[in-house]
Amino acid sequence: MNSTLKLADDLTITRMGYGAMQLAGPGVFGPPKDHDQAIAVLRTAVELGITHLDTSDFYGPFVTNELIREALHPYPADLRIVTKVGARRGADGSWIRSREPHDLKAQVHENLDHLGLDVLDVVNLRAGDNNETDDESVAEQFGALAELQKEGLIRHLGLSGVTGVQLAEAQAIAPVVTVQNLYNLAHRRDDYLVEICARENIAFASYFPLGGFTPLQSGTLTAVAERLDATPQQVALAWLLQRSATSVVIPGTSSVAHLRENVAAADLVLPADAVAELDAIGGPTPTTH
Repeated sequence: MNSTLKLADDLTITRMGYGAMQLAGPGVFGPPKDHDQAIAVLRTAVELGITHLDTSDFYGPFVTNELIREALHPYPADLRIVTKVGARRGADGSWIRSREPHDLKAQVHENLDHLGLDVLDVVNLRAGDNNETDDESVAEQFGALAELQKEGLIRHLGLSGVTGVQLAEAQAIAPVVTVQNLYNLAHRRDDYLVEICARENIAFASYFPLGGFTPLQSGTLTAVAERLDATPQQVALAWLLQRSATSVVIPGTSSVAHLRENVAAADLVLPADAVAELDAIGGPTPTTH
């Protein structure tokens, strides 16, 4: 069963979500390889009970949001779309940091337009890039989004690619309901942040939960999966869901079959001995801020 997480009176999401990034073309750039299949994946996600879609206008750019609108608009009443701002794409597909307050506001309006919405459920500020995070101030950028929240264009705010210092800085400006960082069995740098989010009822969304563009490879993971009659991907997702009460996952796929396989991981309960083996994959947990 895909359990849910209540983050606010008007914000409940399924802990097993769906990340739309892979619906864009190679390198998250350009149109999908198979348009009809992309539409089918989105519709199947909703049919399977997923109410947590993760996207961004810089996937494509604009491709995933336009696909979501085509496939699902008018949206189911319980569907919650989480999007991100803080980057743009070059004509060559390059990722360009774009975090000036005026452009962040422009990106919010573009997300609204491409998704066909009057208000966005959650907007994450993309602070760091993949595994590169630092304590650079996010006050000006987060404050700009908080202004749009006061105007009624955004219901809730979140952060992506952040440190604990940046989370605390943002919380002093406005409530934070989600943190989305690189985290999986092999990348455990943010263990401390997972714990902070659990204490404060903030959803910790693991992006690249299955390793990212280079899939997780582990003999231990394979052995545990065989013992439990599951796939390594299902075990990796189940480990994340059991990691904390507020852990959520947003695996992406452009295949309906893989989507169904991922969603089935929500029903997989890992025994304590398997969890102990899997915990060791990431090695000693570093102490950080």
